Amino acid sequence: MMEPLYVEGDGPLHRIPASWKLMALLAAGAGLFLVRRLDALGAAAAVGGLLVAMSGAGFAAVWRHARGLLPILAVVGAFTAYFDGWAQAAEVLLRVCALVALAMAVTLTTRTTDLIRVCERALYPLDRLGWVDASRVSLALALTLRFIPEIWRNYQDIREAQAARGLSRNALALAVPLLVRTLKRAEEVAEAIEARGG
Repeated sequence: MMEPLYVEGDGPLHRIPASWKLMALLAAGAGLFLVRRLDALGAAAAVGGLLVAMSGAGFAAVWRHARGLLPILAVVGAFTAYFDGWAQAAEVLLRVCALVALAMAVTLTTRTTDLIRVCERALYPLDRLGWVDASRVSLALALTLRFIPEIWRNYQDIREAQAARGLSRNALALAVPLLVRTLKRAEEVAEAIEARGG
C-alpha cells in the first residue's frame, strides 16, 4: 500500500490513535459549519496550519499537495463574493482552509492502512445487518487512496508532454489522455480483483 501523504515520525499527532483523530476530524468538520464568525474561522484555520506544521512534513511537501486547491479556492471565492459579498466569501474560504488543514494534519500523521482499518471497524455493525459489505467498502476506499497520487502523477506527466508540444492551453488535449489512462488503469484493477474472486 502506498503512503502518498503519510510522514514517518513519533510526534504527538503520530501517537494519537487513528480512530480518535478521525472522530475529532468529523466533529471539527461538523462544528465548523455552525461557526460564522470570521475571527473564529481564522483561528480554526490557524490551528489547522499549526497541526500540519507539527506533522513533520516540510513546506515543499505540503505545498506540493495543497497547491492544486488554489485555483478551485479562487473560483469559489470569486463566485461567492460576486453573488453573496466579500464577507460571505471570506467565511467560505476560511472554513474550507480550516477543513483542508485539519484533514491534511490527519493524513500526514496517520497511515493509510490504519485509516482503512478504522473505517472497516466502523462499518462492521452495518455489515452484520447485511446493509453493506465492510470489506468491499474498505477495499474501494483503499484503492481510491492508492490511485489518487497515481492520477496526479499522470496529470503532471501529460501536462509536461503537452506543454512541450505547445498544447499547454488546450484543456481537451490534457483531459482526454488523462481520462484514457485512468479508465485503463481502473479496468486493470477490476480485472485483477475479479480474478482473485473479490
